[in-house]
Amino acid sequence: MPLHLYILTGASRGMGLAMAQQLLQPGHALVCMARNASPALQAPAGATLAQWTLDLADGAPAARRLADWLQAQPAGAYASATLINNAGVIPRIAPLAQCADAEGLAGLAHALRVGLEAPMQLTAAFLAATEGWAVPRKVLNISSGLGRRAMASQSAYCAAKAGLDHFTRCLALDEAAKPHGAKVCSLAPGVIDTGMQVQLRGADHTAFPDQPNFAQLQATGMLTAPHDAAARVLAWLQRPDFGAEPVADVRQP
Repeated sequence: MPLHLYILTGASRGMGLAMAQQLLQPGHALVCMARNASPALQAPAGATLAQWTLDLADGAPAARRLADWLQAQPAGAYASATLINNAGVIPRIAPLAQCADAEGLAGLAHALRVGLEAPMQLTAAFLAATEGWAVPRKVLNISSGLGRRAMASQSAYCAAKAGLDHFTRCLALDEAAKPHGAKVCSLAPGVIDTGMQVQLRGADHTAFPDQPNFAQLQATGMLTAPHDAAARVLAWLQRPDFGAEPVADVRQP
């Protein structure tokens, strides 16, 4: 029986780990990409799991590995194929002018490589390698409300997510022109209680004016647990109208 293939980045913690755990069910094949493998992930009977340890700050080798692996898969092995670009990082939380030292500049480059460059490279590899597969294909890019709303001291993260949204819009046009193009969506998952939230609410409020707002989100119980956020994202992925809007938010109807 062909399996449903899922390829997931940033699967070692936070919502990525929660998505990986929920995807590990009979009938699924899961390939995880992260800097570290997670011992919390175990494939049940009827499912397969591969954990590739790699750094998406250098996305080209990861894309080549993915392309080679996909091209080596036997015909008819999968009933569908889905790429989920979830990995992302927040660099130094400070105004851009305070990121001009060597560490700050490296952090800006790292955030853009992981958050935008690697998703584009992996998506290109995925779509090219599966072009001839006669099965449904999807690309889900995990975006953020900050890709659609500017925030002080968050220029690199906001730019990466805004770029992710717009690249997805362009990609949707590409794929719509093909007879069997992939369905694609850049999805904001809501405000989630992850390590990124810890970074934001622990930042120096003199350098990050929105720090009190993030602290208030936690204090008032407004953060979504990673498990619940993952379930909402994966439910969106299974919607019959997935990809009808290339940029979306789980909080939409």
